[in-house]
Parts: sequence; C-alpha cells; structure tokens
Amino acid sequence: QAILCLPRSFEYSQKNAVLVPAAALGVGGMLLYWLRSGRKIKTIDMGDGWWGSGERPLKGKEDASIRPFKIETSDKEIEDLHRRLDHFRFTPHVEGAAFHYGFNSSYLRKVVAYWRNQFDWRKQVEVLNKYPHFLTTIEGIDIHFIHVKPSYVPHGRAVQPLLMVHGWPGSFYEFYKIIPLLTEPAKHGLNEGDVVFEVICPSIPGYGFSEAPHQKEFDSIATARIFHKLMNRLGFKEYYLQGGDWGSRITTNMAQMLPQSVKGLHLNLVFITRQSLGRMICTMLGAYVPWLVGFSREDARRFYPFMQKNVYDVLRESGYLHIQATKPDTAGCGLNDSPVGLAAYILEKFSTWTDKSFLHKDDGGLESKYSLDELLTNVMIYWVTSSIVSSMRYYKENFSKDPHLSAHNRVGVYVPTGIAAFPQEIVHLPRVWAKDVYKNIITYSYMPRGGHFAAFEEPKLLAQDIMQFVQKVEQL
Repeated sequence: QAILCLPRSFEYSQKNAVLVPAAALGVGGMLLYWLRSGRKIKTIDMGDGWWGSGERPLKGKEDASIRPFKIETSDKEIEDLHRRLDHFRFTPHVEGAAFHYGFNSSYLRKVVAYWRNQFDWRKQVEVLNKYPHFLTTIEGIDIHFIHVKPSYVPHGRAVQPLLMVHGWPGSFYEFYKIIPLLTEPAKHGLNEGDVVFEVICPSIPGYGFSEAPHQKEFDSIATARIFHKLMNRLGFKEYYLQGGDWGSRITTNMAQMLPQSVKGLHLNLVFITRQSLGRMICTMLGAYVPWLVGFSREDARRFYPFMQKNVYDVLRESGYLHIQATKPDTAGCGLNDSPVGLAAYILEKFSTWTDKSFLHKDDGGLESKYSLDELLTNVMIYWVTSSIVSSMRYYKENFSKDPHLSAHNRVGVYVPTGIAAFPQEIVHLPRVWAKDVYKNIITYSYMPRGGHFAAFEEPKLLAQDIMQFVQKVEQL
C-alpha cells in the first residue's frame, strides 16, 4: 500500500512544485501591478479652465499663436511716476526702529530720491528686452514668458528645456542673472558635464505682463495646467522644472499632474505643513537626539530653537499673508495708487527674506545683496502693469480652498527631485520630512549662504546645484 501511495505523493509534490511558484508569481505580479497602478492613479486631475472675461466662447478654437512681445515705456508713464514721487508724504520713524516696524522711513527717503533723480527706467527697459519676450493666449488670458536658447552648443551636448517659475513679490526678472549661467555655462566657468539649458521663464497670470484672471478661483493647479500647455505649445514633451516660493508649489503641482512630462523637479523652497502627533514627537526629540528622528546636525542647527525659528519668526514675517489671503483688494488699491507705498511693501520682503538679521539694520541690508537698480526694476514691473492687486489675490485663491496648503501633499511626487536648502530661507524642512511628499529625492543640498530669492541673490550657487542635479538625473 505504501508502495502504491508513492506515485500519488510524487505526483502531488510535482503539482506543488509548479503551483506554489506560479501562485507566488501571480500574487507578486498582482501586488506589483497594484503598486504601479496605484502610483499612476495618484495624480492631480489636469482638468480645464477659462479665465477670460465673460462666458467661454462656444465656437472657435483658441488662438494658439506665439507672438513676439517687447516691453515699452513712454514720457507720459515716466512723468506720472515722477509726479507721484514728488508728492511722497514722509512719515518719521521711531528712534532705533531699524526694520523692526517695517520699512525704515529715513532709508525710504533715500530710495525715493534715487528713484526720482537717478534711476533710468528707459535703460532698465533695454535690460529687460535683452532676452526674447513672447505672449500666447491660454484658457482665455495672455501668458507672458521669456525663452532663452544657448547661443552655442558644444558637440555632443544635449540641450535640456528648463521652466523656471518665480513667486511673490518677485517676477521673471529674478532669473536674469542665472539665465546666462544655465544657457552658456562654459563662459562662466561652470563646466558641469554635458548639461546646457534653454530656459523658459513665464510670468504667473496676474503678475507683471501676464494677464490677470477675470474669474475667481485661479489657483496653483490652474497655473500648473497652463504652464504644461505652454511647454506643450513650445513643442516640448519632456522638461525640467525649477521653482521657489509660489513657483515651488506650481512646479510641484505640475509634477503631480503630468509626471510623464517632467524629467526632474528642482526646488529652493518646499511647502509641507503636515501636522501630526508623530511630527510633534519628532520635533521634541530632535532637539536632544536629532539622529534618532533622522535629522542631520545641520538640520538641527537650522531648525532649533524651534519656537524662535518656526513660530515667532514666521509670525513676524507673515502678516502680509493674512491680509492677502482674506481681503487683498483693500490694501492693494492703496499700493496700486502709490509707487512709494508699493516699493516699501515689496522691498521690505527683499530685506528680511534675504537675511533675518537685516531686521536690525537701518537700511535693511538691501544694498549689501542687490543694487537699487535691480530692486526698483522689480518694483517697476508691478507698477507699470498695475499688477500688485491681482498678484495679491493669488493668496486668497489658494488659501480659500486649502488654508494649510496641505491638500496636495497627499499626492506623492515620484519624479526625480532636487532640493536646495538655503540657510536664510523663512523655514527649513529636513530631508526626512521632505520625503513624506517627494518620494524620489536625488539631491538635497545644504547651501552655504543665501535666502528666499535664491536666483536673484546667489545665481551661481543655484545654477551649480541645478546642473549637478540634472547631471545625476541624466545618468540614471
């Protein structure tokens, strides 16, 4: 009987030898498919929109032409500015105020005098026009952008398209010093492998020369979709993205929306405001045993003392945000009417967001990092386009839907990501926390100096970091 059972047991073991691996392979395959399909499913819906005036036309396609654009000025525009500057009403500051109360009025007098008597707007218009400008109509509004191609491409080098997006209160002009480093790196001593870029810098709708949306609810998702459409219209199927401030949020949304189009994402500010018991415990433990919660020594140095750097400093620097996220038009109409008020409001951010210690300086430290020509050119972009109110509305449109700016953090970013952490940035986010959203961090750099306006303040440092990141991605 035992002998008779042998063939059966042998037959059964043979079946097991085939079925068990097959079942395991099947389950593994299903799990892999589920993981991969899950990754595909978790994207932001691209959707569609209309931001022009009135109802969306039922018939006819949108004009998809790309039209050359040139910034112009006139005697009338300059005379009006000078008249307003001549009627500046001075408000004395309290003694020893420095920049603790906002823009120091004595230094503001100096800025206004320079603006009125020495600043040459016509000359700055020539500087702005040194790069090619264009307009194109997307979703009912005109989108302004500059598109700079390398003048010479060495043999064997691939040109990588790079979309760079500014924030508030900046503009496309922030990138004027970094563009030549990216498009002609060899000329500037930046020989980072075979990386050369053609750079596209759009103006966010409602900022500068991009038309303001005429409809409510224009947020970073709508901007991300429009910028994807822009890149597609320019003939790019794949491209790199770079951003800080709102540009960081917009480019992150672009990566979450169409990851197949994004070769890599480089950021110099990361928005993650996730609150949890685990995060609180990490924060408390990190002050004493940073290695236990995944913090580096540099993370701990930049992150603590926690209350000072993450609560008091943020509260002091974010009063504008509450105004702009609730009733932007009220304060905005005053800024749109007064060039001096506009300059004070904008340039105060270029002081303390560049270096927190500038709060203690009578001149806000502004001329230690920038020239008055550079600072006033950025202000003039807002002034001549009357775009300060529409730029401020961008806060209301985003915060009204998502008060903590955290809804999109539930959608992971799987494209290769590079993060440049500048030491004077308003907040520091450790790499271990950035990984909650950015699942494929290729480079994370602790930059040696610099603040919020990285491309404007430290163009060479930022250019080197972008190049090193892209080089690594291209080698993957």
